[in-house]
Amino acid sequence: MLSIGKPTEGGGALPSPEQLTWQDMEMGMFCHFGLNTFCDQEWGDGTDSPERFNPAQLDARQWVSTAKACGFRYFVLTAKHHDGFCLWPTSTTDYSVASSPWREGRGDVVRECAEACREEGMGFGIYLSPWDRHEPSYADPKAYDDFYARQLEELLTGYGPLVEIWFDGAGSEGREYDWPRIMELVKRHQPGAMVFNMGAPTIRWVGNEDGLAPYPCWNTAESAKGSMFSEASLKWLPETPKWVPAECDVPLRKDRWFWHAGEEHLLLSVEQLMNIYYQSVGHGATLLLNAAPDDRGLIPEADVLRLREFGREVQRRFDQALAETSGEGDRMEVELDGGRVIDHFVMMEDLAYGERVLEYVLEAQVDGEWLALKRGSAIGHKKIDAVAPVRTDKIRLRIAKASAEPKIRKLAVYYCGGELT
Repeated sequence: MLSIGKPTEGGGALPSPEQLTWQDMEMGMFCHFGLNTFCDQEWGDGTDSPERFNPAQLDARQWVSTAKACGFRYFVLTAKHHDGFCLWPTSTTDYSVASSPWREGRGDVVRECAEACREEGMGFGIYLSPWDRHEPSYADPKAYDDFYARQLEELLTGYGPLVEIWFDGAGSEGREYDWPRIMELVKRHQPGAMVFNMGAPTIRWVGNEDGLAPYPCWNTAESAKGSMFSEASLKWLPETPKWVPAECDVPLRKDRWFWHAGEEHLLLSVEQLMNIYYQSVGHGATLLLNAAPDDRGLIPEADVLRLREFGREVQRRFDQALAETSGEGDRMEVELDGGRVIDHFVMMEDLAYGERVLEYVLEAQVDGEWLALKRGSAIGHKKIDAVAPVRTDKIRLRIAKASAEPKIRKLAVYYCGGELT
């Protein structure tokens, strides 16, 4: 008999239509690019000359088409990192591409990315660091709030629909920005965009830069960490929704967000990337994987190859289910004609009704007896369970505890040819 338990924290919360759409994207590509790319550094201090920015072969279409070909559905660009250098010709400062030799000072990286995303049917997002190490007005909170609001409004109004706005908390520990004003701008100009982790966010940081979500990773939350450099939780605005799903960010090259020459050995292996996939997308979160263009303005060939290998492996394992079903209630069975070897399950709840499953058991019928293969708690947007290979003619999802009648969007079974290590 199904046990009706108390819902998780924030239970009864429901996602907005925009959150549902964003969660279905599952994987996005992060793109860290800027003056740091030309200065062999991760965090510039705002003193590097714009003259150093000159990517002679910059091709945003190569970045975005690579992302799409590898299975990513949205793309987030660092329009301004902590050094304050702007990848668009902003009216707020001369510390931008307009002061560089690239495109003779008439270029706009943000626009080229936005156009490439529209051409490829990819969602486009922007990262705008609140911390600015170049801007003199940063020392005056009120003056800087005005400056930052002008920069944000340029990005919100000049580049078409945005799927995500990424506010990085690094460097801003203890600093209070005018978040009500910032959120009002977002709501006015880009009401459908997801807001990352600050102000009144609609998505939250998972809390590490390894791309790994804990399990269970519920979609409801009251707070989240602000950065890698503080354990303190952020103070979110009162209008922050209870439903705040997690995004897992991680660089393709270990611990390197920007490109550095001669570091191909730091590329994560396909096995490492698949482990990240299982513990991000497979734990119900969204994966944001960073690929950094080099000083030519191209994603390096070795990185493109690794991304393609990763995309192909995800497709090989999960593109074609042996069998699948959907429905509601506490039990669901799927028959496998003639018996098949299985080693993976993929489950999804219909999140339009919220998260309802609190405990479940996955079982296989072997020699007429039901054998328990896996037990868990959250299913949420997606739960991937790898099990030891077993031959069976029927599998079953049995939900032992729920907050209300379960609504299962998908129960699918696969044979991927091996076990997750």
